[in-house]
Amino acid sequence: MACVMDGNGRWAARRSLPRTSGHRAAETTVIDVIEAARTAGVEWLSLYAFSTENWQRPSTEVDFLMRLVRRVVRKHAALLHARGIRCRFLGVADPRIPPALARDFADLMTLTGENRGMTLTVAFDHGGRRDIVAAARSLIRSGVPADAVDERSFAAHLPFPDTPDVDLVIRTSGEQRISNFMLWHVAYAEWMFPPVLWPDFRAPHFVECLRAYQQRDRRFGGVAPDTNGERRP
Repeated sequence: MACVMDGNGRWAARRSLPRTSGHRAAETTVIDVIEAARTAGVEWLSLYAFSTENWQRPSTEVDFLMRLVRRVVRKHAALLHARGIRCRFLGVADPRIPPALARDFADLMTLTGENRGMTLTVAFDHGGRRDIVAAARSLIRSGVPADAVDERSFAAHLPFPDTPDVDLVIRTSGEQRISNFMLWHVAYAEWMFPPVLWPDFRAPHFVECLRAYQQRDRRFGGVAPDTNGERRP
């Protein structure tokens, strides 16, 4: 499963608060969703925290986000480790990321690297197109013949190649865009767009989305067994 955490700015605007207040309020939702996913037996959860495009935001907002994320990581590291959650950070390539924050990311990955509970991937400074381009470059450098390239060999050159395809993406706030998020992995994902803004999103909303997903008929380009009245064995 994956979540595009959208709506922090609108949440703040509706309360006549600065955008930073929306980002600060989002911390509670992040922890609530992680706990809900773990309790529901979700084995892989990805959260879209900061995109390559988000660097275009005002520098004051970006600086605040860097400080906030560092505080959240340091505050909850022990809890995540105690829950047996393995933490990963997808992206983290831009030199504008404060070195102290990059070290905190690395430290958390080391601390939780041997955990075998849920894998939590935080997409930070992430861009799906960038990952695909990087994989293509890696293949070329590896000298793989063009005719030998298939989906499996290509995926092996993506970051964290053991990451499975995403089954369900939840994007809060009602916006309906992919936003360059894990483009390879969401190729056949189901999408849900609850109207609730991310700071108001809670475990019951998450469980509701999960139950709705379980009712969907996933055909991956095929047809249902009883199409045209002909039920297949």
